[in-house]
Amino acid sequence: MYIIQRRTLSQYTLNKCCHFHSNTIVHYPPRSSNINNRFGTFQRIVPPSLSSVDMSQMPRRPVPENIMKPHYAMDGTSSPWHNDIPFNTIQDIEGMRKAGQLARNILQLGSTMCKPGITTNTIDEAIHNAIISNNAYPSPLNYMGFPKSLCTSINNIIAHGIPDDRPLHNGDIINLDVTVYLNGYHGDTSATFMIGTVDDKGKALIECTKETLDKAISICGPGVPYKEIGRVICEHAEKHGFSVSDELSGHGIGSEFHCLPLILHHMNEEEGTMTTGTAFTIEPILCEGSATGVMWPDNWTISTIDGGRSAQFEHTMIVTEDGVEIFT
Repeated sequence: MYIIQRRTLSQYTLNKCCHFHSNTIVHYPPRSSNINNRFGTFQRIVPPSLSSVDMSQMPRRPVPENIMKPHYAMDGTSSPWHNDIPFNTIQDIEGMRKAGQLARNILQLGSTMCKPGITTNTIDEAIHNAIISNNAYPSPLNYMGFPKSLCTSINNIIAHGIPDDRPLHNGDIINLDVTVYLNGYHGDTSATFMIGTVDDKGKALIECTKETLDKAISICGPGVPYKEIGRVICEHAEKHGFSVSDELSGHGIGSEFHCLPLILHHMNEEEGTMTTGTAFTIEPILCEGSATGVMWPDNWTISTIDGGRSAQFEHTMIVTEDGVEIFT
């Protein structure tokens, strides 16, 4: 996903329900049990420190020399943003189709590991090894210095959670965001999974988020305004009492990890209509309370400002003559 806006902890102070106070002392929740709060029964995730951390200096898992790598794999840069929306050839489409199928299979592997007691570092290691065993590169690795091979966002983490040694807890929800780079093309997908027994509020959030993605995909096709995606998502989310993040977007994809068009999931008046041969992701993020995000000191992890949970689902697709083909 692409970050449209960025708010940091230096700009916002979370209220007491998020265990942050204006004197910048962090009060950690108990690590052994879930917490009852107005959003449900789950453990809120907080940063280990408010000190700035350079995540680009973390050790990275190795990738064999023979595997084709994106340009940023060595220098930690990002995708170059061009002014035009790429048109994809038959060769491009076949490459993205294969990358999408692999990303889907890798996400399925990750889903089998979403169990109490498993750490997100363990999931990251398994995902990394599965990707390179398929002669592909884990796209997040060293993209703008990101230190891991997938993003793992738990409970109140909106996006870009960095895998660590915290064991998953009964009652957690977790989004796994998987992107692979296979033979010169990226395939990007994500889903939110339940760990053990999740409360009814958490289940409703996940179900509604998946429904918004499905509804958005169903209206896509040649000539459809891109802004219709945001309208469909917001109408369904708000009907069920959830908010939609307007700080992160879907994006074009193909030989580049990120490119135009930007896909906004909130109500918007952006210009542009879908054309055959255009590839992009739709990846709505719904939140229980406020959808405002706060950037952690690691400059990657984004949490909700009020401690409510968020969920996300994502597919990569291409516009066809009569709709879209979902690659993932």
